[in-house]
Amino acid sequence: MIEIKSIHKQFDGRTVLENISARFNDGETTLIIGQSGAGKTVLLNSIVGLLTPDTGEALYDGKNFFTMSKNEKLKLRRQIGMLFQSSALFDSMNVLENVMFPLDMFSNMTYRERVKRAQQCLERVNLLDAQNKIPEELSGGMQKRAAIARAIALKPRYLFCDEPNSGLDPQTSIIIDELIHDITAESGITTIVNTHDMNSVMGIGDHILFLAGGKLAWEGNKDNILYTDNETLNSFLFSSDLVRKVKKMHAGK
Repeated sequence: MIEIKSIHKQFDGRTVLENISARFNDGETTLIIGQSGAGKTVLLNSIVGLLTPDTGEALYDGKNFFTMSKNEKLKLRRQIGMLFQSSALFDSMNVLENVMFPLDMFSNMTYRERVKRAQQCLERVNLLDAQNKIPEELSGGMQKRAAIARAIALKPRYLFCDEPNSGLDPQTSIIIDELIHDITAESGITTIVNTHDMNSVMGIGDHILFLAGGKLAWEGNKDNILYTDNETLNSFLFSSDLVRKVKKMHAGK
C-alpha cells in the first residue's frame, strides 16, 4: 500500500500540487485524471521519487520515501515497475533482452534463470513468439506489451504507468488496460496510472483521483464517477461524446 500525505509542490513560485493526500491499495488500479496542467505527471513523479515535493510524505507500507536512506531507496526501487509513455525499449536489444534488462541489473539470477523469467513475462503478455524481434519490428501495441513484460520482470509490488494508451487505437488500448488491470489483481500489485483516456476510466478505474488546478478535486471509482455533482469534474468528463452516451445509457436503465 502507498499513502501520500499533504504533498505540496511549487515551481518558480507557482503552486502545481496543493496539499494532496490519498491512499493507493494493493490489488487495485488507481487512475489519476485531469486536464493538461492539472498536476498529474508531477504527482506521479513525486510518488515514485523522481521529484521531491516541497512538503509532504509518500509512505510505502508506512515508510516515508523522502526520509529513507540511500540503501533503503535502492531496495524499494527494486520493487517498483515503470511503464513509460513511449515504452522506452532499447533499440539495440531484441524483445527478450529488453525484458531481461532489469533482471540483469538488479537480480542475482543465473543467465538461464533470467531467460526463463523473461520468457514467462512475455508469455503472460502473449508476446513469446516475438522474443527475437527488435522493437522497430513491433506494432505500437506490441511495444507496450513488451514494456509491460519488462515492468513486471522483477515481480514488483508497485507499478507506475504514464499514459499507457498514448498513440494506440481504441481496441489496442482496451487490451493494454485489461492486461494492466488483470496483472494488478493477480499479483496484488499497487498500480497507479496517469491517463487522459476516458475508456480507461470507465473500464479499469477501481480508484480514481481527479486533479484540477493542482488540487484533489474529487475521489471515487468507475461506478460512481458518472453520478457526481462536482461541476468541475462533470465539465471535464462530459466533454467526451463517449461518456455522455454512457451516462444516457445508465440513466435509461
